[in-house]
Amino acid sequence: MTVELFRDDSYTKELDVIVSEVIPEGLIFDKTIFYPEGGGQPGDEGFVKNDENKTRVLGTKYINQKLVHLVEETQDFKKNDKVKLELDWSRRYSHMQVHTCLHLLCSIIPYPVTGGSIGDGRGRLDFDLETKPNKEDVLNSLNKLISDDHTISISSITDDELDQNPDLVRTMSVKPPRGSGTIRMIKIGEDIDFQPCGGTHVKKTSEIKLVKSVKIENKGKMNKRIIVNF
Repeated sequence: MTVELFRDDSYTKELDVIVSEVIPEGLIFDKTIFYPEGGGQPGDEGFVKNDENKTRVLGTKYINQKLVHLVEETQDFKKNDKVKLELDWSRRYSHMQVHTCLHLLCSIIPYPVTGGSIGDGRGRLDFDLETKPNKEDVLNSLNKLISDDHTISISSITDDELDQNPDLVRTMSVKPPRGSGTIRMIKIGEDIDFQPCGGTHVKKTSEIKLVKSVKIENKGKMNKRIIVNF
């Protein structure tokens, strides 16, 4: 199993690792700082290099329950090679900013989330909601939370604790992973937002760029899409 260091530290940009497996789709390492596609957040990109070669990592995703780094060429690497991972930091950091902002959006719109996606400089959430909220109110509320500089912290609860508090799960389409006995939680401020999440986040809301615009679309009688742009 690949040790997923990004779960506890989203800010490491480079890491020395060992190739544990080479498969047709890409490379698997003993540990990684690359986030795999999931929960609406894209997989990380960047580079993997040894003394002689530098290969682009085109994405990161789980394949057959293995965390695979999708590379242009696998022929330059073999099992047990010592290599360095280099994260496309500007892209990842933008995803972190957007992801944390979407958690702030959850705190403003207290309705179940039916879907969402995170991009570079923009993101969106779909809510199980009948009436459109006022987009200017949403914009101003988001930017106030960003400017107020709330701290983001990582913790965990047990499966049983989550069962006793089902309202902590905001997403209807993505369920928290179970099986390890504990579930990773992301908390913003003292009481802004607290929910299960496996993604990467900034440490303080002040790291998020102020939102430039909010767009709200009808996607059905009980489905409203809120898009934020930075």
